[in-house]
Amino acid sequence: MIFHLRLNTTKFMKQFFCTILFLSLFATVQANNISISNVTLTGQNVVAGTNNAANFNLIQFNVSWENSHRVAFGPNNWDAAWLFVKYRVSGGAWQHAKLNNTGHTAPTGTTITAGLTNPSVAYNITTNPGLGAFLYRSAAGTGTLTATNVQLRWNYGSNGVADNAIVEVQVYGVEMIYVPLGAFNVGGSGGTNAFTSTTISSGIPTFPPSGTGTLGGAAGGYPTGQTAPSSTSWPNGYNAFYSMKYEISQQQYVDFLNSLTATQATARYFATTGSRMAITVASGLYSTTAPNVAAAFLSWADVAAYLDWSGLRPMTELEYEKACRGTLAAVANEFAWGTATSTPATGVTNGGLANEVASNAGANVCTNSSYAAGPVRVGMFAGASTTRAQAGATFYGIMEMTGNVWERAISISNVEGRSFTGTHGDGSLATTGEANVTSWPANATAIGTRLKGGSFNSTLIYLNVSDRLDVTDLSSRASNYGGRGIRSAP
Repeated sequence: MIFHLRLNTTKFMKQFFCTILFLSLFATVQANNISISNVTLTGQNVVAGTNNAANFNLIQFNVSWENSHRVAFGPNNWDAAWLFVKYRVSGGAWQHAKLNNTGHTAPTGTTITAGLTNPSVAYNITTNPGLGAFLYRSAAGTGTLTATNVQLRWNYGSNGVADNAIVEVQVYGVEMIYVPLGAFNVGGSGGTNAFTSTTISSGIPTFPPSGTGTLGGAAGGYPTGQTAPSSTSWPNGYNAFYSMKYEISQQQYVDFLNSLTATQATARYFATTGSRMAITVASGLYSTTAPNVAAAFLSWADVAAYLDWSGLRPMTELEYEKACRGTLAAVANEFAWGTATSTPATGVTNGGLANEVASNAGANVCTNSSYAAGPVRVGMFAGASTTRAQAGATFYGIMEMTGNVWERAISISNVEGRSFTGTHGDGSLATTGEANVTSWPANATAIGTRLKGGSFNSTLIYLNVSDRLDVTDLSSRASNYGGRGIRSAP
């Protein structure tokens, strides 16, 4: 889940500031095991005159999460917290804070890297600010990561906030997994319309792609005359990216809804108790009694809005396969954990709680052949000593890429998907509550997207990593539709 702390009645003064803190901390859960505490503002710097765009303040806080890692072998990767900030002035609407590209403080043993609106071009305080920052281990290690007095430099002047404004800030954190740059294999493991086995060995998408094998023809599920993406920046998986470690949880979605206007939130909320959904609203405040369970009934418009709001983006179907398979060769009929065998959960114990676990020992997936009441707690199958297969984890340690709820990915099979340019969300939505990123598939139709990974009520054939089942009603709020976001690496 996303945790946030609210800092109320903070007054910016020209040369100094005073703060009165009213902290509202949500309970820590084991879904992501990430917590943010002791949020303060410090170090206001009026560097360029009254109300100048370059004026900044430092947002200081503590952040920690369990089961953090950085390894220099095997996957050669690490996990990170994607940290971003929302603010509002005098009780107005929540806005996305623009961060500097430098000037952040990373505690000993950690590194902070700003995530720019467009990581491929130079920082600009107005046109290409930081939308958030990645915090991660600076050396190999495992276990709980605790970073005290983290500081993010907020260029409040570039947000149009006056030096003496009364503001509130909220800091959000999402656990991410780094997927390194490099060649990988797609296709070859079976499934409907699967790609012919192909090695992607360049960051420039071509058709057939650079490398070995082919990515088309009848066997690959493509019509005659298939063309390459219209943009050379179409993310084909070769370049590095960060993926959300877990699917969007109900608490994450609640935090999202509670930061929107009433009109926006109403558009993005679906009242149901099906598929273990427990999100309700009272007096304009959204909450859930199952914060750790993956959110279902998410339409493409819902997922796209969440990703735009958080400064993330959708993954492509090639990035999905890389995130699952890593640098390994395809295995026939494999699931995300690299084997063709699975142990479906037959139920849950401690349902809806932070310690929800599978009823049967050794389970590693939630599918139709077992527990069909709905998705389970994100990360439920992983433990302190579980192997990749036992945890149901991908090569890089990403959870529930097989089963639970369907993943949404950008497809290469039609012009709408091929028009995708890898643009990130900018933290702001349309007044109607929809994502407004021009290169993303249309909110109303979802044409250009594809479902990957299967769900809690899918048969096993659709959970295959290479499966490319065509689903026609991608825009709906189906009982097994969820979502996950990624971000191109800085």
